[in-house]
Amino acid sequence: MPTISKLRSRLSFTGALTAACLLNFVGPSSALTTTSTFTATIQLNATCVIISTATLTFPQQGVLTADVPAQADIFVQCTNTTPFSIGLNAGTGAGATVAVRKLTSGGATVNYSLYTDSGHTSVWGNTPPTDTVADTGNGMSKQYTVFGLVPTQTTPAPGTYTDTVTVTVTY
Repeated sequence: MPTISKLRSRLSFTGALTAACLLNFVGPSSALTTTSTFTATIQLNATCVIISTATLTFPQQGVLTADVPAQADIFVQCTNTTPFSIGLNAGTGAGATVAVRKLTSGGATVNYSLYTDSGHTSVWGNTPPTDTVADTGNGMSKQYTVFGLVPTQTTPAPGTYTDTVTVTVTY
């Protein structure tokens, strides 16, 4: 009997080994799969943002016997195809207008103006489309230069004169 038992054991082992080998050749073809899809979406609204503004710094002066120019940049980014305009208000100086802004130190003032061009011919104001800078967005940041000019005038007392101008982008 031990011989039959050994033979059965060998046949059983050989059968198991053969089945294992066959499973390796057959592979995972018995696995089931299913697929589906989904939609990705985003809604972009017409938008503009002011990326940055720079301080308009006029060079140091003594007596104001000649025009003093300066310039600063504004960076604006708007969505592609979005029309917009950039306006600059009159500033915070008492009695200022967009044509004649006021740098102040205490009660003293220095007149100045802001322009859209280096020739100082187009005053940059805050009334679209009259005296603002109009453009259309391309989705990237764009640079706009503000040209400042302190004209010849009676020179007030020495000091540091300042003003705060608000930039408004209308779209």
